Amino acid sequence: MYEHITQSALSELLKQQGHHTFLSLYMPMERTFPGREQNPIRYRNLLRQLREQLDLASGAAAPHDLLEPFEALLGDDRLWNSPRSGLAIVGSDNLFQVFSLHQPVAEQVRVDRQPYLKPLLRISQSAGAFQVLCVTRDAVRLCEGDQDVLHEVELHPAVPRSLEQALGSELTEKNQSGHPDGFSRAAEKTGGMTMHESGGGGKQDEIDIDRERYFRAIDKAIAEHHSRRSGLPLILAALPRNQAAFRAISHNAQLLDEGVAMDPSLIDAAALRQHCGEIMSKRYNAWLDKVLERYGTAQGKQLACENVAQIGEAVYAGRVSVLLVESGRNLPGVVNQQSGAVDLYETDGDDKAAGTGADVLDQLIPKAVQNGAEVVVVPSGLLPGESGAAAVFRF
Repeated sequence: MYEHITQSALSELLKQQGHHTFLSLYMPMERTFPGREQNPIRYRNLLRQLREQLDLASGAAAPHDLLEPFEALLGDDRLWNSPRSGLAIVGSDNLFQVFSLHQPVAEQVRVDRQPYLKPLLRISQSAGAFQVLCVTRDAVRLCEGDQDVLHEVELHPAVPRSLEQALGSELTEKNQSGHPDGFSRAAEKTGGMTMHESGGGGKQDEIDIDRERYFRAIDKAIAEHHSRRSGLPLILAALPRNQAAFRAISHNAQLLDEGVAMDPSLIDAAALRQHCGEIMSKRYNAWLDKVLERYGTAQGKQLACENVAQIGEAVYAGRVSVLLVESGRNLPGVVNQQSGAVDLYETDGDDKAAGTGADVLDQLIPKAVQNGAEVVVVPSGLLPGESGAAAVFRF
């Protein structure tokens, strides 16, 4: 029931708009006692705000049955006793999804014709949550976390816990003269891509083949029972001679090219988290630099825009290739569902959008995705102009 953010889940939510009333709730959570005891209280207060917004948006005919699954979570001990940094909940009359977040989010509730997804988009694109697979001959561990916290995950029974467990009676006997850890240096000599020496190696060849079969068993089980479910990037922590060897046989789409090339049995949790956090940060910064560089290139070709009104019409015309929105920015207003014309509300202290959650960016994001655009949530201060949005046009 408590899901991690995956691109497939976000894609499905982004398709939802216009036909139902959607309730969205975001809250940060305290991970440790005694602060954790305040989480249900904070949630109850947000539920009251959500009910008030629903009354304001729907009047006397407010469909309060939409709140029932939200209220039911108050009695869920598993939710409140499990450490997590944040919570995101989206519900309507045809769906109810609870997302467990590894990053804190600002308290927000929204009632609108589409789910409020900018915080989820930001987290899914940022240097956020990951899993790290720790592999030695004698132990296999899987951890999950982010730059602030890392905890071990209970492995599915199908995942072998060691080389001996993976191969059983088919394992080459230990009384051999190969490499001390049971894996030869053949892979090291060729950059890790050769799985065993070509001919004449005798028992050492068999030991190298054992490693290949061991890695295949781990890779298959982790992909099937953990990575596909979580959708999180996977970092490999293993000795340098095993890094490329594991990747050479891996079919796990979540496995990153970068890894922690150390013996994971000799790294404490804090150091492992730091190494993984650095990998994720570098990947995110490189990706964001490419996105902003693409925008700069489009500007030189007159295929970029910062005007929200022009962006709205281009989104609905299918001309937008990349839509960039500033994290945390709201533009109160409405978008014409036929033309994409944008009507921004005056924000002079009497905001017409208050209580309705009507935000232009929220309305443009689902339509942009439906028309094949990439949506990128950019940290505050990096977008050109003052509008809080920018776009790269196809033509």
